[in-house]
Amino acid sequence: MKTINNNCIKAMFLFLLGMALPFFCSSQQDSEYTQYMYNTVTVNPAYAGNRGVLSFNSLYRSQWTGLNGAPQSLTFSVNSPVGERGVGLGLSVIHDEVGPSTESNVTVDFSYTVPLTLKTNLSFGLKGGMNLLNVDFGKLDIRDRSELEFSQNIENRFSPNVGLGVYLHFDHRWYLGLSSPNILSTDHYDSAISSTASEKAHFYLIGGYVFDINSELKFKPAFLTKAVKGAPLAFDASANFLINDRFTVGLSYRLDAAISALVGFQINNRFMIGYSYDYDTTELGNYNSGSHDFFLRFEFTKRTINSINPRFF
Repeated sequence: MKTINNNCIKAMFLFLLGMALPFFCSSQQDSEYTQYMYNTVTVNPAYAGNRGVLSFNSLYRSQWTGLNGAPQSLTFSVNSPVGERGVGLGLSVIHDEVGPSTESNVTVDFSYTVPLTLKTNLSFGLKGGMNLLNVDFGKLDIRDRSELEFSQNIENRFSPNVGLGVYLHFDHRWYLGLSSPNILSTDHYDSAISSTASEKAHFYLIGGYVFDINSELKFKPAFLTKAVKGAPLAFDASANFLINDRFTVGLSYRLDAAISALVGFQINNRFMIGYSYDYDTTELGNYNSGSHDFFLRFEFTKRTINSINPRFF
């Protein structure tokens, strides 16, 4: 099989960055996670099957604890390589609660991976599914409930979901991905009333690199940038250490928003658990006691004695 030289790989990096730059003038509406490195398939369908095993992932986030109506998010995903070499499939379920609104999202992911060199692969992904939105205006403190925009709740408002992604990675060393988990923009309220709730396309750029400090210690800096028209740019940078392929500890910074501490433990070659705590650096931090992420991963790996999956992403 022919391989592509380093100049071509560099050109692909520039192409990915060039695609992302037009969208980095605005951002953020989708739910966010501090443990985003364990939630990749929900934002980038090209990641489906990339771990090489059947992988179940669950994440729960309680944001701005102590603040009434604060966001809560629960994510479940499963993905695996299937059939023909290079094909991956996944299923993601996301449930968000913010104030009077709840939104459920169910999507199916498809990926196809093309080898560029012996260890470098480029994956393309497609996501399709649906969103269901509910808004209970009875939970709001509204002075005049006769106003048209609050006169009727929203119940199971359906909207389609279509997403795209690319994911470039070199063995267990580095990765770079660009995606939009939903490229469709949807207005949920009738145009005849004065209030409009809309969902806009989000764009994610993710990347990371794993340094082998020694045989027992790995270091991985990583980042996630999220952009959407009409909101500030969201940027997360994290630095994680993996000790003896079992224990993960690190710090994360969200631009103009939060500082976080992360821990994770690989119980055996199948189970991993993790937790993170966010300290809010904005004015809102005076009114809440921080945010919490809880993470669980289960994988059907091959049974080998004293074997731990060393994959760091």
